[in-house]
Amino acid sequence: MPQPLADAVRSLMDRARTDLAELVAFPSVADPRQFPVEECEKAARWVADAFAAEGLTNVQLLDTPDGTQSVYAELPGPEGAPTVLLYSHYDVQPPLDETAWLSPAFELTERDGRWYGRGAADCKGNILMHLTALRALRQVYGDTYPVGLKIIVEGSEEQGTGGLERYAKAHPELLAADVIVIGDAGNFALGLPTVTATLRGMVLVEASVTTLAGNLHSGAFGGAAPDALQSLIRMLASLHDEHGDVAVPGLGSDQSWPGVQYPEERFRSDAKVLDGVALTGTGTIADRLWARPSITVLGIDAPAVIGATSSVQAAAKALVSVRIPPGGDPVTAEKALIAHLEANVPLGAHLTVQRQGSGAPFSADTSGPAYEAMGEAMAEAFGTPMVTSGEGGSIPLCDTLRTLYPQAEIVLIGVEEPTTQIHAVNESVDPQELERMALTEALFLRRYAELRSV
Repeated sequence: MPQPLADAVRSLMDRARTDLAELVAFPSVADPRQFPVEECEKAARWVADAFAAEGLTNVQLLDTPDGTQSVYAELPGPEGAPTVLLYSHYDVQPPLDETAWLSPAFELTERDGRWYGRGAADCKGNILMHLTALRALRQVYGDTYPVGLKIIVEGSEEQGTGGLERYAKAHPELLAADVIVIGDAGNFALGLPTVTATLRGMVLVEASVTTLAGNLHSGAFGGAAPDALQSLIRMLASLHDEHGDVAVPGLGSDQSWPGVQYPEERFRSDAKVLDGVALTGTGTIADRLWARPSITVLGIDAPAVIGATSSVQAAAKALVSVRIPPGGDPVTAEKALIAHLEANVPLGAHLTVQRQGSGAPFSADTSGPAYEAMGEAMAEAFGTPMVTSGEGGSIPLCDTLRTLYPQAEIVLIGVEEPTTQIHAVNESVDPQELERMALTEALFLRRYAELRSV
C-alpha cells in the first residue's frame, strides 16, 4: 500500500463529506419544470470554484446547446507528460417521492455508515472522487500533477438532451486527451475494484394515446366508450412476452454475455426484489443486464388515485425507454419501437410518438496502458485484483468521445456500486468506497504517467 497517498486521502475524507454535503444541497435537476434553473447554475459554479482551488486553470462555464452549463478546466502537465481528461456530471435525477426518503433528499445524512442524499453517488460522489484524488496528489507531491489534466463536468447527463455531446462536436479540440476517465460508473460489488467495459445505449420516446374529445362519465358511457388509459396499458403490455423478454421485432432478446456473471441471489439482494416475486426475462442475469435490450416504462400521465373522478379517460401518455446493448443501433431501435407501438395500439386509438433522446452503446478497448495502470492502481488501493464488467446503463457522451478521439483510451470507474440505489429514493454512497476510489485515481494518474514515460 502506497502509504503517503493513502494517508493523504484518509486525512481528506472529512473535507470530502463537507464538500459533498454542500454539493448535494443544490437540487440540480436539469428540468426547469421541476426545479429552478438557478440551482443547476449554483452547482456548476461550486464545481468550477472547487477545481480552480486545486490549481486548475482556464476554468470556464460552457453554455451548451440544450441550455445547460458544463464546467471545463485544464492544467498542462510536465514536458512530455500525457493528458488525462476527468469526466463527471453535477446534474441529478429528480428525488421522486420525497416522503419515501428516510432523510431529506437534498441534505446529506449519515446513517448506518453510509452517506444518503440525491446525487451522493450519481454523480456528485464521483466529482468528490476526482477532487479528493487531486487534493491528495498535491498534499503529497506539491502543486505539479504527474499528467496534464482536463476536467469536464456536465450539467444535463441525466436528462439525455445531448448538450455536451453537441458542444464537443462543435469544438473537437476541447476534450482531446490520451486517456479519458469517466467518473460515472462503479464497482461490480462493494469493495471489488471494477472497470466497466461496455454500456448499453438508449432510446427515449413519449407515446400519447387519445380516444375521445374529452372525458366521459364512466357510468353513462363506460363499457362502450374507448378508454385511452386502457388502450395505453394494452399497448405497453405488448412490449414484452410472457417471460418478460423484449417482444419488439428487430430488437432481439437472445444475446449472451461472455464475461463475469452476476449470481441471481446477489442480484435479488442488490435490487431488493421482494420475496416470491419472479425476475423478468430469460438467460443469465448478466445476459439480461449487459448483452440484451430492455424496455422500461418510466412514467405514465394519468389521473392520480386520490382525487380521481368516475371518468372514461380521453387521453393518456407514457415515457418509454429502450436500452440497447453493444452492437445495436439507436436509429434502428427507435424505428422498431415506434413501429411496434403503432402496430399494437388497440381500437384504432390515435397515437402520437415524440422522440425525446437517444445515445449509442459503447464498448471499450481494454488492452492499452491506461487499463494496465488502472489495474495496478486498483489492486494497490483495494488489495484485490481488478475485474471487468458490463453496465446496463447509458452514458451517451462515451460514443461521442470515441468518435472524436479514436486513439484515446476510455476508462469507466466510480463510486456507484449496486447498493447505492442510484435513480431511486434513499440514494447513498459508502464513504470507504469513495476513499478507495479516490486513492485508486490518485495512484492511477501517477502510474499512467510512469508507463507512458518508459
